[in-house]
Amino acid sequence: MISPVLRLARVSNLPTIWSNVFAASALAGGMGSTSLMLVLLAMSALYTGGMILNDAFDREFDARERPERPIPAGEISPTTVWILGFGLLSAGVAVLATFGVTSAVGGLALAGAILLYDAWHKGNPVSPLIMGVCRAMVYVGTALAAGTMLGVSIIGSAFALLLYISGLTLAAKGSFQSLPAAWPALLLTAPIVFAVVDGRVDTLSIVVAVLFLVVIGWAIQRMRSGLSRDREAAIGLLIAAISLADGFVAAAHGSPVFAVGCVGFFFLTLALQRVVAGT
Repeated sequence: MISPVLRLARVSNLPTIWSNVFAASALAGGMGSTSLMLVLLAMSALYTGGMILNDAFDREFDARERPERPIPAGEISPTTVWILGFGLLSAGVAVLATFGVTSAVGGLALAGAILLYDAWHKGNPVSPLIMGVCRAMVYVGTALAAGTMLGVSIIGSAFALLLYISGLTLAAKGSFQSLPAAWPALLLTAPIVFAVVDGRVDTLSIVVAVLFLVVIGWAIQRMRSGLSRDREAAIGLLIAAISLADGFVAAAHGSPVFAVGCVGFFFLTLALQRVVAGT
């Protein structure tokens, strides 16, 4: 049986956080291997802590609508979940604080956005934007840890990622059955569009972009079927495709190693989603 903590933390999606860090590091001009590992650890703690707290906040809703989730199923106590979730958030901020005051502030801002989303996403029309802010802050937090000024490339790329996550969240809640309802698909292209404008296009970036667009097209096609299993599979693909968007950003900004790593994280996410559900 899969550990309830792994299910609560949605660990299958962790590689998309790692690719966020890779892309942001590329935008920041890179960082030492030790610093990179620390940022990966910090962002992993913040992500998993946020996911765990999401179930803590949703425990009453899940008891009614999703009784199979670990908390209502009695696999783990709410107290344990609260302690674990806040402990991971605190650990993530603490690791980022080792890079300095500015990085600590970035970590606190990310933790605050995560808590805001967890506590106020049900019935909140702007929750997709808040979710997008959480991911965008991974870019910003990584750049701050690298000691880089927040210039146009980083802010623009972070905003493009925000739009992608917002589009993904809206797609998960909506439908692509008609053209007017399919407008969130436009948001999914934001990271590619901005990277083309801000970076450079070479053979590797073109290959990654083609793979990204094929995956997005396939996910939308599956979502159009209206079947719940196809919708879940499509959402999983769109989550995994975050790493492909990151790969294009890295390639367009002269970091082929990070770009290839991001593509690897895409396939790793898909593999892990077969073991632990990503949603």
